[in-house]
Amino acid sequence: MTVVGPFGLSMQDQALQADVHLGMAGVEQALSEATKSDVPFITVTAQHLLDAGGKRFRPLLVLLAAQFGDPNAPGVVPSAVVVELTHLATLYHDDVMDEALMRRSTVSANVRWDNSVAILTGDFLFSRASKILSGLGPEAVRLQADAFERLVTGQIQETAGPRPGQDPVQHYLEVLSGKTGSLIAVSCRFGALLSGADPQVADVLTQYGERIGIAFQLADDILDIASDSEESGKTPGTDLREGVPTLPVLLLRATEPDPSVPGDLRLRELLDQGFDPALPDADERHAEALRLLRAHPALTQAREHTLRYSEDAREQLGSLPDCPAKSALEGLCDAVALRTM
Repeated sequence: MTVVGPFGLSMQDQALQADVHLGMAGVEQALSEATKSDVPFITVTAQHLLDAGGKRFRPLLVLLAAQFGDPNAPGVVPSAVVVELTHLATLYHDDVMDEALMRRSTVSANVRWDNSVAILTGDFLFSRASKILSGLGPEAVRLQADAFERLVTGQIQETAGPRPGQDPVQHYLEVLSGKTGSLIAVSCRFGALLSGADPQVADVLTQYGERIGIAFQLADDILDIASDSEESGKTPGTDLREGVPTLPVLLLRATEPDPSVPGDLRLRELLDQGFDPALPDADERHAEALRLLRAHPALTQAREHTLRYSEDAREQLGSLPDCPAKSALEGLCDAVALRTM
């Protein structure tokens, strides 16, 4: 069995493997070219996160979706580059908003340089994505514009917080649908559209992309708490330390304190206090909160939510013809389950 792509995705079909390898090589080369500038300093900043690696999840989905049409169609690789450049640009902006210190196991651009350089580099990447997109036709431009509007709307919703009376968990899922699901959904649609796949197939793949995108983000929430590794490129417990409201904590907050649950009251106390480094024993209290949350029923509930989205994604594929690409997409649903264990 050959392993290729992010998350240990396995592809047994040699033709599919060859197509994806060839496509990803083209994506990498085009990304390198798209991040070059006549101004050497811009090239350095634009390639900062590109050189740090990344899963290339969105380009992979473009290439897999293209298997339902002509995977060698001329617009497939450029559209994969568009979605990855857009994703990279949002990371530069996110790190400024989050005051992040690390990204992909390397120093974030805002720390290496400053906020202005990071923001402008993100803008530069958006402009390069738009330039490539302009050659893919008006429908591709419209789809990207719609996806980008949803992405920004999700970011604004996250910044603004839940509306009065709105369920924080539902609000969070809406945020993820915009911030994460939109670009992954359009990745699938680009692959189908630009390969000439049937419009109904494109609709199915778009719905799949939305759901698998949310599932993978929810799995990241769990990994931030449950993993001892640095699989996500961040130190475990980073979101918890920074007070970022991810699904396990939101599910905990949605319930009344329960003295019968070991550590429940103490965990809530620690979360209420926060983990500001200026506070005494912040590291020790953070470690204690992480340990308690790992054993709390809220983490189990978060896993169940994640698996529901993953299974919903799998169900979306039911109407597609059986083929190696469909099996690979189903394999991504299995990968979600493995990431949450």
